Amino acid sequence: MTDNRNTILAVILSGLVLIAWQYFYNVPQMEKQRAQQQAQTELQKSTPQPTASATPGTAPQPGSVTQPATPGAGQQGQPVVAREAAIAAGPRVKIETPRIAGSISLKGGRIDDIALVQFRETVDPKSPPIVLYSPSGTAEPYYAEFGWVAATGVTAKMPDAQTVWQQDGSGSLTPTTPVVLKWDNGEGLTFRRTIAVDDHYLFTVKDEVSNVGNAPVTLYPFALISRHGAPQVSGYYILHEGLIGYLGDHGLQEYAYKKIDEAKAVNFKATNGWLGITDKYWASALLPDTNAQLQARFSSNPVGNVHTYQTDYLLDPVTVPIGGTGTANARLFAGAKEAGVVGVFPFAGLGGYNKELGLNHFDLLIDWGWFYFLTKPMFLGLDFFFRFFGNFGISILLVTVIVKLLFFPLANKSYASMAKMKSIQPQLLALKERYPDDKVKQQQEMMEIYRKEKINPVAGCLPVLIQIPVFFSLYKVLFVTIEMRHAKFYGWIKDLSAPDPTNLFNLFGLLPFDPTTIPVFGHYLALGIWPIIMGITMWFQMKLNPTPPDPTQQLIFNWMPLIFTFMLAGFPAGLVIYWAWNNLLSVIQQSYIMRRNGVKVELFDNLKATFARKAT
Repeated sequence: MTDNRNTILAVILSGLVLIAWQYFYNVPQMEKQRAQQQAQTELQKSTPQPTASATPGTAPQPGSVTQPATPGAGQQGQPVVAREAAIAAGPRVKIETPRIAGSISLKGGRIDDIALVQFRETVDPKSPPIVLYSPSGTAEPYYAEFGWVAATGVTAKMPDAQTVWQQDGSGSLTPTTPVVLKWDNGEGLTFRRTIAVDDHYLFTVKDEVSNVGNAPVTLYPFALISRHGAPQVSGYYILHEGLIGYLGDHGLQEYAYKKIDEAKAVNFKATNGWLGITDKYWASALLPDTNAQLQARFSSNPVGNVHTYQTDYLLDPVTVPIGGTGTANARLFAGAKEAGVVGVFPFAGLGGYNKELGLNHFDLLIDWGWFYFLTKPMFLGLDFFFRFFGNFGISILLVTVIVKLLFFPLANKSYASMAKMKSIQPQLLALKERYPDDKVKQQQEMMEIYRKEKINPVAGCLPVLIQIPVFFSLYKVLFVTIEMRHAKFYGWIKDLSAPDPTNLFNLFGLLPFDPTTIPVFGHYLALGIWPIIMGITMWFQMKLNPTPPDPTQQLIFNWMPLIFTFMLAGFPAGLVIYWAWNNLLSVIQQSYIMRRNGVKVELFDNLKATFARKAT
């Protein structure tokens, strides 16, 4: 019974890893290749074109959202220009903060140039900073826009994407110096926009309209985030990338690019909401006042072969009387999804913008997943030790020890039961000899022995069951949190969130080629040093137990460490380090408990027997 249970556990766990590998590594690799090919094809076939903007005088329809604006990437027939050239083509106000470098375009008043200076494209600190926003006319336009939509019957000119604003004064936008933009429509309306930024990633926008005309004017404030063309996404089903928002009673809304392409547009009426577009590590989100009544929308608009993705909202109308002023406030998050900035838990300084601004579940901008009650504490534990040691690899080792200590009583009972199971193996074998043809009698006598010896036959499952949720939560944290991106360990591990960069099949870099680029089966040839170490520790753990008498079981247990070594080789290095360290701790713990229960530790005997067989 023990052998059968171990075999079943081995098969189940192997199956889980095979499925995980298929979803997390193999399928995404193929999807990435297809996405790259499709993107290259589309770029060759088309140039981004403009779509129609909102027409002045158009009012929102009841129960719907009128799209405030959907400016295009450039004029039809015009070539895509370099980002630097697009930025230099018109007047701008520079943005200078500890985390952001960029500019605001005076043409259109857009925030369309943002680079995140504290994050680089690769582990090389000299590599270019991450670019978040880019202007229209470039290969990948992405920007935020704010303004007003005129109600029905209002014929006054409104500022649009072609409007050139004037800066009131001079100087850059910094955390201590907001900027003011002005535009006069020549018909009695003066528009004034004050933009401020904090030392992280939050922009605050205040729009004012002064009316010195001869009639009141009714306007609708709007804000939008527009992205032209679907970006290359990670393709992992455990991570959402695309349009996102938490919209009052509608709750969390997530639309991947393909999903919103099919839906075309999705409208919401909500209070206490936010919405935007998220990547794996970066995001852009509109954060209106929590008491504002929103007509919000997610949309996808095809322009040739390129889709323009947009999240926008329209607020209740503002009537500006003669001689009066109308005001609208907006906020924009545009930056890295740092847990401490976005928010984790609303206590102990972990609330971030979520707590500071009283937002509605803004912490879900980071995809903690359904098992957030495991992933969030896992992250907090890793982050806590990182603050002391400055190394997330050390944090992983220490958190693994703490998890072991937390489950020590449970694991002790499990390993003690396993040790007793080994001690009664002679009695179980005697039962088979005594009742060779009576399986029912064998089971009855076996259960009686378990009862007398106080043995739980399924206790051996517990260490495996405990390890699976810990494994998953650590994997999720390593995969989704920007804090783990480019986090160093020691030696050759420069990024714990990426696979071990070394490879046995090119002699760990001695041969000048990358085996993983070989067609068809190249992705199977990723076998670094840490996966090999993990495989060895797993082999030791297998050899700690007696050799199963059944040849099939022997074959499974002999091949399992090698199978796991290849399956985990493509996983993040931090996860492989955890698994290797956990295996080593399990070997030590199980050996100690076996000795306490008077059971012989057969690790070294089994190892000697293995090498002795090979020698003969």
